[in-house]
Amino acid sequence: MMNFYAYNTSIGKIGIGEEDGYITNIYLTPETFPRNVKVFESDVIKEAGRQLKAYFSGDLVEFNLPLRPEGTEFMKKVWNALCSIPYGETASYKDIAVKVNSPKGYRAVGNANNKNPLPIVIPCHRIIGTDGKLVGYAGGMDMKEKLLNLENKRK
Repeated sequence: MMNFYAYNTSIGKIGIGEEDGYITNIYLTPETFPRNVKVFESDVIKEAGRQLKAYFSGDLVEFNLPLRPEGTEFMKKVWNALCSIPYGETASYKDIAVKVNSPKGYRAVGNANNKNPLPIVIPCHRIIGTDGKLVGYAGGMDMKEKLLNLENKRK
């Protein structure tokens, strides 16, 4: 059973899910919080909460947590590629498609990006359109803009 705990942050209430010592999910809005979980602030959840707070205050640019996102092998390749986008920088779906050896697979990259269970930690907010414009984000465009602005102020 998943352990779950929620924290108030500068961008709203964020929930963290953990199983067997691994962070499995981050929930950006209370509407997406899971049901039928054990509300328990495990040590790994506490550490994830501490790192998120440090990130929001501008004191952390890279997360160091045990992660176990669930998805297909292709999704995991995409999520891995997202983690290579440096703090304060952005990439396009096309850039990531090329990076995962699927140059025409930018729509599949978009789908994997949309299904990222660990937003912020796996920085899907750093994906923009090839034209440089902001594109969709599970937490909403306002949150995406806040995250990008936070990183741009601190780089």
